[in-house]
Amino acid sequence: MLMYLNGAFVGLLILSNILAVKLVSINEWLVLPAAVIVYVFTFPITDTIAEVYGKRAARQTVFAGFITQLAALLFISIAIYLPAAPFFENQQAFEEIFSAGFRVTLASLVSYFISQNLDVTIFHKLKERHGTSKLWLRNNASTMTSQLADTSIFITIAFYGTMPMGALIAMIISQYVFKWLAAALDTPLVYLLVALCRREQRAEDKLVALKEERA
Repeated sequence: MLMYLNGAFVGLLILSNILAVKLVSINEWLVLPAAVIVYVFTFPITDTIAEVYGKRAARQTVFAGFITQLAALLFISIAIYLPAAPFFENQQAFEEIFSAGFRVTLASLVSYFISQNLDVTIFHKLKERHGTSKLWLRNNASTMTSQLADTSIFITIAFYGTMPMGALIAMIISQYVFKWLAAALDTPLVYLLVALCRREQRAEDKLVALKEERA
């Protein structure tokens, strides 16, 4: 199960970097990078890993995401500067989109590294205090705090200078509110994922015990 969670986490993370180039306007005050519709699904994954497999596994997942984003940044740069085929007519559009993607990925790297490590730290501080109870508190408190840092850093690096300051601040607030709500709503999903992972662990433990008895 841990392997699948790690794969889903990294895949969603890279997809969110690609989608972040587009800004979506829900209404006059709610403007979000399109990435947020994907990125919010990484929250329950990291919290599940932290709850079931521990702090070390959660940090390994965070590190894997960081390395994958570095690789994406490198390959985007290479793809931009490789000479286009003579019949390829979309080089300018390609450069415009993925040059913006380069800045977005850089912003994502910085905000991600800070916020995800903050998330893991807060989650385990609360787990040390409450044990296995109050998972809902760990899930919400760690995500809501870390995503305030993530949103502020990401939006500032990715979009500073491309829009008025008022619009930038409004986007930080609106995106954080969206993430805050998503963190609250994903709590049942965290409980479900944790239950599935623990059931798998129990099954594996029984299988190991059975093999030892037969040996």
